[in-house]
Amino acid sequence: MIRVVVTGSECTGKTTLAAALGEHFGVAWVPEYARRFVAEAGRAPEEGDVEAIARGQILLEDELRLEDELAAGAPELLVQDTDLLSTVVYSRHYYGHCPPWIEEALGARAADLYLLAGIDVPWVPDGGQRDRGDRREEMQQLFRQALIDRDLSFVEVSGSREVRLGRAIREVERRCRGT
Repeated sequence: MIRVVVTGSECTGKTTLAAALGEHFGVAWVPEYARRFVAEAGRAPEEGDVEAIARGQILLEDELRLEDELAAGAPELLVQDTDLLSTVVYSRHYYGHCPPWIEEALGARAADLYLLAGIDVPWVPDGGQRDRGDRREEMQQLFRQALIDRDLSFVEVSGSREVRLGRAIREVERRCRGT
């Protein structure tokens, strides 16, 4: 199974792109667990929540992967709206460190392709999770550097929704063909 993760700074259209890719390829997509965590907790994440968020993300990914593998004619593609890379980047940024097991799990679970969503879309506050509208370039560079440092395969997608989706589709198809 080929795993594709949409990643990047906050409010860059990751969820929109992941959902559109899932629809285009006719596959389910894994949502971002941190969004669910914030909604259920009714507050922004705190340092003590990092491990729970990582475990929740892993559980969502594994549940959907297992469902796909058990399904008749299981798809060979899994699209994710973020993964442990986001947990690592944000944990390091906000708290200065990340639990080592999360970093190790990221290494073992790295996706086949990361789509780094550009910051060229409007930033919209949401009152709970997004708070860095004025530091988007800084956060984006942290994501870019994390991908480079781990030698993860990624392409940057930017532009309008249609342009991003078109580029993402081409990149996913290339990856599925093995080129």
